[in-house]
Amino acid sequence: MTAPLLILLAALQAPLTQGVLVVRADTTEIARETFRLTSSPSRGDTSWTLTTTIRYDRARPIVTLNPVLVIDHDSQPRTLQYAVTDDRGRRTILAQLGRTRLTVRELSPGVERAREYHAAGRTVILDDSVFALYAVAAWFAGPEPVSVTAILPRQGRRETLTVRDDGVLATTVNRDATRLRRITIDGGAAGPVHVWLDQGGRLVKVEAPGRGVRAELLPGG
Repeated sequence: MTAPLLILLAALQAPLTQGVLVVRADTTEIARETFRLTSSPSRGDTSWTLTTTIRYDRARPIVTLNPVLVIDHDSQPRTLQYAVTDDRGRRTILAQLGRTRLTVRELSPGVERAREYHAAGRTVILDDSVFALYAVAAWFAGPEPVSVTAILPRQGRRETLTVRDDGVLATTVNRDATRLRRITIDGGAAGPVHVWLDQGGRLVKVEAPGRGVRAELLPGG
């Protein structure tokens, strides 16, 4: 492989954004989430891979969630490989989007389950407890509210959400005042979720007001 090609591949695989989110319930830190978004050419178009790991270790049992989501050039999820450790033990969740359905397989020692979800049109994969995934749902936001189908494979739910761009508003991040673009995601069982992005569209904060939970980008992250 030639040196110019190696340089090109390294540039394409460099993270578009990455960081650490500190997750708090009210004022108590309950978890930290490390996320990384990269892009790569695929099938003649660019795809993205979002890798994130969050660990809830302030209570027992410790919960570790590690989804790796591949997103197609049209912002639709292509595949999900999701390692889960929680009160049900260790298992792997695999998902793949077809033309109108998302097929989900759950693998644990000696057990395999499969389920299909209707997923026509705009589709996102979410988890109530993984905050970086909400940034992908925010990609669909525009000047008018947009309807999105959300599949939550770990929870076994399908929801219809509304994604809305609220514009640039005043807020705080780690107690510092700032102005960020707010995307509101509404209609799910978890209640409304606010995704806050900087000028470059990078994730800075996620809030779930009804749950009293927020995830804020660690300074320097």
